[in-house]
Amino acid sequence: MSTESKYGWNDAMELGLLAKMKSDLKVAMLAKDEAVKGAIRIVMSEFPTKLTIPITLESGKKSSRPKKEEEITDDDVVGIIQGLVKSEKQTLELKKEATSEYLQILECYLPKMASEEEILAWTRANVDLSQFKSAMQAMGPIMKHFGKKADGNVVKKVLAGLAG
Repeated sequence: MSTESKYGWNDAMELGLLAKMKSDLKVAMLAKDEAVKGAIRIVMSEFPTKLTIPITLESGKKSSRPKKEEEITDDDVVGIIQGLVKSEKQTLELKKEATSEYLQILECYLPKMASEEEILAWTRANVDLSQFKSAMQAMGPIMKHFGKKADGNVVKKVLAGLAG
């Protein structure tokens, strides 16, 4: 699949994730690349329901409104893609399949995940485990630093290794 060369995003690009996806959608439409077009449209269809801002109406009632395009951050979009990836992996597991074109397309828009070594090095340099009752309580600051680039399970493994 030539998706890796034409499509995809990484946080080193000057273009934001949403802008890159919109640009890739245009390219996919012109190239009649149905798989990429479909995958990007699925991601964007999640925005109105998943990306909302709480508001209070004049009556005092609590409500929410969809985020405007300029309010959508890369982390917002990454969160949606991660949810779709998780869902697709569960579906593939049930079908007893390893991967799908849809999954590969989604994954090329996710930032490169922090490796176990990177998480371990940052944790050793920046987190004093003696401040916590248990090493697992240090997950908060680590996850805050790495954001969506760290897998919680990898962080747990690193902390278990440091504690043990």
